Amino acid sequence: MKYFATTIAVGMFAAIVSAAAASEMAGTAPVLRQAQDRPERSRGAVAPRLLSQTGLYADAARLKLDPRNRTFSPQYPLWSDGATKRRWVRLPEGSLIDVSDLANWELPVGTRFWKEFSFNGRKVETRFLWQVKRDHWVFASYAWNEAQTDAVLASEGGLSNIAEVENGKRHSIPSVSECRSCHDSKRTEILGFTALQLSDDRDPNALHAEPLTSEMVTLKTLGDANLLTPARPELVSNPPRIEGSPATRSALGYLSTNCGNCHNTTSSIASLGLDLKHDIARGGECRPALATTVGQRGHWVVPEAPDASRIINPGHPESSALVRRMKSRHALSQMPPIGTVVADRQAVDLITSWVVNNPEEWKQLIARCVG
Repeated sequence: MKYFATTIAVGMFAAIVSAAAASEMAGTAPVLRQAQDRPERSRGAVAPRLLSQTGLYADAARLKLDPRNRTFSPQYPLWSDGATKRRWVRLPEGSLIDVSDLANWELPVGTRFWKEFSFNGRKVETRFLWQVKRDHWVFASYAWNEAQTDAVLASEGGLSNIAEVENGKRHSIPSVSECRSCHDSKRTEILGFTALQLSDDRDPNALHAEPLTSEMVTLKTLGDANLLTPARPELVSNPPRIEGSPATRSALGYLSTNCGNCHNTTSSIASLGLDLKHDIARGGECRPALATTVGQRGHWVVPEAPDASRIINPGHPESSALVRRMKSRHALSQMPPIGTVVADRQAVDLITSWVVNNPEEWKQLIARCVG
């Protein structure tokens, strides 16, 4: 990731584009333009210059949300250095979500998602995903102006160090390629909009989860509105959940969101053999997240414990590479490798406690899952 100017860069960028974008401020529908000097030129549609033109707001001047955009909250949120986040989705009118494959939802063309990031009470960034063709999504990030009245499209290379996070560490808007590295494997996925994430059987111990409100989208609200095809009533009568002890449920949920988007069987690094993405169709004691980590040597070795090092070494967090890499924020060892500059201390404590405790559960899991 490139490091250059801070919020001054955002202000300069906003000044450059504001005149060209002024004529587009009145509309709220997405603006379709032919791409110019952008890698996605051949795809046709590109993101508008201003967030207010993406369809998020019904009244851009007052930042009044369009009622067609529904808020949602995944039960296992992605760690983003403590950012306060809000999320919205809009499905095209009259469309349905194809849930024939529960692990791989097919969203209708025209679907839009927004995710807003705030630090210290100020909006900093809003990310926008827009499905313009069956096989193509537009990825865009918008940097909020100083007045907090609108946000301007960031360059495809991202913007570095735009907001203070803590102790001199700063948040950066990712490049489009970094966005795609998380959301694209063999197919584009919305990490927080899945059967597990929208389950009405919420994990009460999930880290950083926001409480559900009546207006939020869940599996039940999607079913009640007849927005799923096929109907899948079992998603409401028997909502998806991660089985196991409370600690195991929360630990595997956190790892699925924060690690499983890269460490799974279909990603570009599938050859590593690590599968942390929870698949609701593959339950049982020997879930891949346990079978591929517990007692496994792994490719990264804890330097202080080269002989004992395992991805998860039950009872021994000091020689568990997973714990060590979650603690790190050094370029060669931190996990996740991008998108965060501050270690998730609560998650480190959760995973450490999970590794240290529950000896009987670990003994049973090892007997069943570790060959």
